[in-house]
Amino acid sequence: MSVFTGINAILTDIEGTTTDIDFVHKTLFPYARERMVDFVHHHPNEPAVAEAAQALGVAADDLDAIANGLIGWIDQDKKETSLKALQGLIWVQGYTQGDFTGHLYPDAHAGLQRWHAAGKQLHIFSSGSVKAQKLLYGYSDFGDLNPLFSGYFDTTTGAKREPVAYTRITAAIGLPAAEILFLSDVVEELDAAAEAGMQTCLLVRGERPAGAERHTAVDNFDLIELD
Repeated sequence: MSVFTGINAILTDIEGTTTDIDFVHKTLFPYARERMVDFVHHHPNEPAVAEAAQALGVAADDLDAIANGLIGWIDQDKKETSLKALQGLIWVQGYTQGDFTGHLYPDAHAGLQRWHAAGKQLHIFSSGSVKAQKLLYGYSDFGDLNPLFSGYFDTTTGAKREPVAYTRITAAIGLPAAEILFLSDVVEELDAAAEAGMQTCLLVRGERPAGAERHTAVDNFDLIELD
């Protein structure tokens, strides 16, 4: 059991932390990939389409080039904000039609419920768009969990491996950084959060990553205790 003191807010990553990475890479990404060309052609005026065109360096009316560039980004697991926005829009269909539900580890669900009941603020920070975050938790394996959360942050706040993102999140939450516990499966993200003054905990769902010794590490939420 790992005990953290003085915590009044939890900030958690999604992929590999609350949610199996395979759900993202083997369900969500392929679903968006298969539908990207059709979506771009049917939504040419979507702001994220224009943003993607600019980032890709192609003409705003070359929809095939935009769609193919977006598919290339998916294959490369790029964290481009416009891609994440478009993926979120495509996933709306999948969730609402019941093509899939948002995977959540049972221990993560139990931990989130436990901390919410104890009066702790819960926040999300993911490279996926806020829309995609709300969809995953709104259509989760355990039903609609969005009422548990006080805030959502994505890459519009900043890169997950840069301390400034966590400084901005701290300001938005309105608590001292030391009262916020950040949970992630990525050591470099935890390094950035720690540099910004947050307490950190590494979720090791699989192989122990390099640099794990720099942070308190657990393999599930049941082993995290807030004192």
